[in-house]
Amino acid sequence: MTDVPLVLADSIVRRDALRGQTLLQPTTFVLHAGDRVAITGPSGSGKSVFLRALALLDPLDAGRIMWRGAAVERAAIPRYRRHVAYIRQRPAVLDGSVEDNLRYPFELRAYRDVRFDRVRAASLAAEAGRGDDFLDKRASELSGGEAQIAALIRVLQLAPDVLLLDEPTASLDPQSSRAIEALVHAWFDADPGRRASIWVSHDPAQAARMSKRHLTMRAGVLDETTAAAPARQELGQ
Repeated sequence: MTDVPLVLADSIVRRDALRGQTLLQPTTFVLHAGDRVAITGPSGSGKSVFLRALALLDPLDAGRIMWRGAAVERAAIPRYRRHVAYIRQRPAVLDGSVEDNLRYPFELRAYRDVRFDRVRAASLAAEAGRGDDFLDKRASELSGGEAQIAALIRVLQLAPDVLLLDEPTASLDPQSSRAIEALVHAWFDADPGRRASIWVSHDPAQAARMSKRHLTMRAGVLDETTAAAPARQELGQ
């Protein structure tokens, strides 16, 4: 672990301008390479607000986000998001096949220097317990779990350094949830010296499986608690 963090949130604040409510109180947070963080807390406490702020998906009302020691300027946000990927609870899928969905990011300007690798995508699908035909399935016919797996593969194939996972298994069956967890573990273990993750969950057992640092969020205040004990043996690892 280096002294320079991957991501530094420096006194960031988010407000709801219409209601005059502070959604995220002044928050300083450091994420180093090798960190696996879980955040728990009641609904509406600001967990998603915090993750979206880290991903620079919503404008900050105060503070700044730094990437590897340098402030992320407005023009650099697309490049920052290439390294720091946000995965939401209900993924958006496009018309067409799973492969069409996986190819889509490569049409964006930020990824025009890389190409879609079907073998790599099929390998990721296999890690999630999906067969050789998964990439050919129609996106409109996917179950909720399959859609989330496809969305995660769409992100993982781009080799981000940080995953921000916003309750990605909240509405999934146990089998699909474990497939998502296994994909994230495999991604992290492939290069733990460079990668980090933050997983928001309502499930304390899942938070323990997916983290070594445990934070809680209440009324927009982020607080670090005792480390969550890893339970990776439940994944057979």
